[in-house]
Amino acid sequence: MEPKEETLATIPEEEEDGDTVIPDVENNPKPTTKDNSSDSSDASDSDSDSDSESEDEAKQSMELQTLQYQLSNEPSNYDTHVQYIKVLRKMGEIEKLRQAREAMNEIFPLTPAMWQEWARDEASISTGPEALLGVEKIYERGVSDYLSVPLWCDYLKFVQEYDPSIRAFLPDGISKARNLFERAITAAGLHVSEGSKIWELYREFELAIFCRIDETNLKEKEKQVQRIRSIFHRQLSVPLANSSATLLAYKSWEVEQGAVLDVESSNLDGISSNVALAYQKALEMCNARAHLEEQISRQDLSDSEKFQQYMIYLKYEQSSGDPGRVQLLYERAITDFPVSSDLWLDYTQYLDKTLKVGNVVRDVYSRATKNCPWVGELWVRSLLSLERSRASEEEISTYLDLFLTRIDGLRRRILFSGEVEGVLDYSLIRETFQRASDYLSEQMKNTDGLLRLYAYWAHLEQSMGKDMVSARGVWERLLKISGAMLEAWQSYISMEIELGHINEARSIYKRCYSKRFTGTGSEDICHAWLRFEREYGTLEDFDHSVQKVTPRLEELQLFRSQQESKSLPESADQKEHSVKKTGREKRKSDLNISYEQSPAKRQKNAPQKPKKVHDKEKQQVQNLAEENEGRETKQTVEEQPKEQPIKDAVPGRTKGFTDECTAFLSNINLKASPRHNCDGYNVCRPLMKICDDSSVTLGLAYVDFIDDEHLAAAVAKNKQMFLGKKLSIARSNPKQRKDSSGERAPTEQAQSHQQTGNAGTSASKESSIETSKQSRGRGDSVQLKGKNTFAVPRNVRPLGFPAIKPKTEEGEDLKPKSNDEFRKMFIKKD
Repeated sequence: MEPKEETLATIPEEEEDGDTVIPDVENNPKPTTKDNSSDSSDASDSDSDSDSESEDEAKQSMELQTLQYQLSNEPSNYDTHVQYIKVLRKMGEIEKLRQAREAMNEIFPLTPAMWQEWARDEASISTGPEALLGVEKIYERGVSDYLSVPLWCDYLKFVQEYDPSIRAFLPDGISKARNLFERAITAAGLHVSEGSKIWELYREFELAIFCRIDETNLKEKEKQVQRIRSIFHRQLSVPLANSSATLLAYKSWEVEQGAVLDVESSNLDGISSNVALAYQKALEMCNARAHLEEQISRQDLSDSEKFQQYMIYLKYEQSSGDPGRVQLLYERAITDFPVSSDLWLDYTQYLDKTLKVGNVVRDVYSRATKNCPWVGELWVRSLLSLERSRASEEEISTYLDLFLTRIDGLRRRILFSGEVEGVLDYSLIRETFQRASDYLSEQMKNTDGLLRLYAYWAHLEQSMGKDMVSARGVWERLLKISGAMLEAWQSYISMEIELGHINEARSIYKRCYSKRFTGTGSEDICHAWLRFEREYGTLEDFDHSVQKVTPRLEELQLFRSQQESKSLPESADQKEHSVKKTGREKRKSDLNISYEQSPAKRQKNAPQKPKKVHDKEKQQVQNLAEENEGRETKQTVEEQPKEQPIKDAVPGRTKGFTDECTAFLSNINLKASPRHNCDGYNVCRPLMKICDDSSVTLGLAYVDFIDDEHLAAAVAKNKQMFLGKKLSIARSNPKQRKDSSGERAPTEQAQSHQQTGNAGTSASKESSIETSKQSRGRGDSVQLKGKNTFAVPRNVRPLGFPAIKPKTEEGEDLKPKSNDEFRKMFIKKD
């Protein structure tokens, strides 16, 4: 910010009503020529003027020095601050004037007239965006101190004139101005005698926007018309002075919009019923308050009489039951009587009972204590309001400093009691500490501020009160409130050590070394005890402390290592193990290990024969197996690798498996993978695209082909060597699954036995295990669970159910074959 050439001495003065008096330059023009005959007289006049100016400057300098000396000795003198600012403003001392105003505002709230003067001075001597923000901050500070309609009007006019975005009616500027107008309406729009000024400025701003809208933009114009009409309706519903003039202005505006109304009379003909009813009600309210408004506006009343009129008015508003109007009237009374403690007490009490809005109440209490800092009850109520609104510790710390300052003053007066009248006793300090503790302990629990208060208290109990028992009682009281705070224990111990009470300090260490503190506090207190015993204790005391502290430190170290291990990521071995775990192992994780063994091993290792399943239970198992046959087959199909397309498929091939051109492979080398290839199988290259599935680990796989020709070529490679093993290849024919009665065809049974190999044995084993487990565990209520069938040929019924056991030609049950028997069967030459 750069100051302009003119000084504050040339700024026009203000009249009492707040309007600026502009010098009449045209009627009193400055002479441009002089007569030669008057040159000598003019010269003498100029000399005398310069002498008088120098004398005035000397007087002002002397006065300024006197005021500065008075403020240094008595900084709380309100009148001295006001006179000091006037002298600086007259002398044009810009920087000193700013400093003087800031210094006064730190102690006292400024009046609305002083804020207006400050803002206008800054606006006249500074330019640029920074100056704009600075003046806006001054206005914001002013409207927060006291309610003043003229100050709000100045603020609104300033931003419209100096803010480039508002002056150019940019979207951001319009939004900023509207928000500011709404704030002004909320603060002073209900002011009966002056509130209409803000409403009028609001309407004028919106009308200016309307005039700038293009004529072709009918939609935007209609939207702006509705906004202006809404402002009129809102104003007509508020009891304000000169409401009849507002009604006539509204009717004239509606006529401009095409309505047919009588603009010469105040009748409500042609106006909507809602607006007419709201206006009639507001007019009645205004008439009821007219006498009260007249009384508080009289200039011939003394301050006490005017104050009584405000109280009468306030009782009337409170009886009406509108909190907004009551609060606004309190603000008007505060503006006229800012240092009336009774008024502030009455105002804050009303807010505590009625409004109960945290931010509003706290703001009023802050202003109350600033205007009447000598009223202790206001400070007490303010602290209680902070507690109700759950204020932060930073806000409450202000009151901690207040209590500590009071205690400092009492301590000094007691130590130098000969300089003051009356007798002061230490009990007064104790009572002050007690009150501070009652007010602050709950809100400042586990904070450094509370520790500072109690440490000061304990120190004064010991040094001034000469009561060591009371000093220890103060610390014990703090430990009950903030026992988890390591600093509280350390400060307690430090006091005992400073006083030479070694045994008492040791007993405190014994009480707190096993407690849990935040961070490394638990270890710190243990090491502190050891250091204490090395410096002050005997060898026996040191050995005893080591005996107590060592297990505690080991416990803490173990605890921290466990916490660190929990945060570490999963080890590489665990990850590899989880990746290798197959779906078969996951689904069978809940089965007993004995059921995973083959029938021969299970019979050999079993300590006793399992109980036989009753015929009735067998029949239930058989029925359930037949009923769930279709569902189990579907589940088997879903679990097969056919759901995933084979990688690197031949071009033109459809995704997924097909039933017409599919081959079943067995006796695959377990080392085989999709990357292996063989020159002897080029004609049926898809054979080499082994499915990347867990079934490969069993030596089994399904392979789809484009057409039957490629499938036949692959089947022709049956029993040929692949990776050192004879590869068995057979055509998969799921159509021959059942005959008309639902039983499996003998040829299909035989084919499936030969092709499934170990898979059939595994599926039969798991099915019988699951069936016997369910029948033994649940009696008549048998329920079959899912089983692993990934190795069973697709669309072929799983082996192993009692109702569908394979038969020999003689009609006997076909015994399950071992792995070696299956292997010999597959490698047997044709």
